[in-house]
Amino acid sequence: MDRLIYTAGSGAKHILEQQATTSNNLANVSTTGFRAQIDAFRAVPIQGEGLPTRAFVVDSTVGSDFTPGILQATGRDLDVAVKGKGWLTVQMPDGTEAYTRNGAIQMSPNGLLQTMDGKTIAGENGPISIPPDASVTIAPDGTVATIPNGPPPAPSTVLGRLKLVNPPEQDLVRGDDGLFRTKDGSAAPADGQVKVASGMLEGSNVSAVDSMVNMINLARSFETQMSLLKNAENNAAKASQLLALG
Repeated sequence: MDRLIYTAGSGAKHILEQQATTSNNLANVSTTGFRAQIDAFRAVPIQGEGLPTRAFVVDSTVGSDFTPGILQATGRDLDVAVKGKGWLTVQMPDGTEAYTRNGAIQMSPNGLLQTMDGKTIAGENGPISIPPDASVTIAPDGTVATIPNGPPPAPSTVLGRLKLVNPPEQDLVRGDDGLFRTKDGSAAPADGQVKVASGMLEGSNVSAVDSMVNMINLARSFETQMSLLKNAENNAAKASQLLALG
């Protein structure tokens, strides 16, 4: 009887973990550049006496869905969306690099290009600083240029180029802050093949409908595991009654 309890309990535990992942995906259905999380489970046969007719559930890997999201036009000069594969590079306070698809860029009070939560956007030659009273343009190859505001018309000035990278997706891991990093912590090299679209942002690749259907299926699976535990309890009670009669 205890074997059934452990088997059903294992399944229920991992169903709850997958439900938490699905809920997190659904909560980020409107987050710019968000990549859906994926739980991968596998069955592990229980080793012991008798035939291996039972199995535990093990959460073997937690990955990400790197399918591109839909590009949405914003008309804002500092908004960029990576076209196809590739990432924007973020300079972390400890000097390491992280990668994001969220191209909603802002200027700090000192003119540095930053993410909306204040992290510095990395350029190929370091952070990019924007002079005051200038309009910013970002070319498809990530080149950042400015044009002074007001007459007379002045030529544009190239300030630098965004560091666009494209490391192998299997080498990327998601951090608790939602940013991706390489597994070994090394910095990915700049990739000139990565292109961006100015005045656009990439939406989340989470499908709200698929997530809702998955949550319903998980809820039903959890009820099945609870039913198995209830049956195990009833069987134990009946067995106790028979032993009492003896």
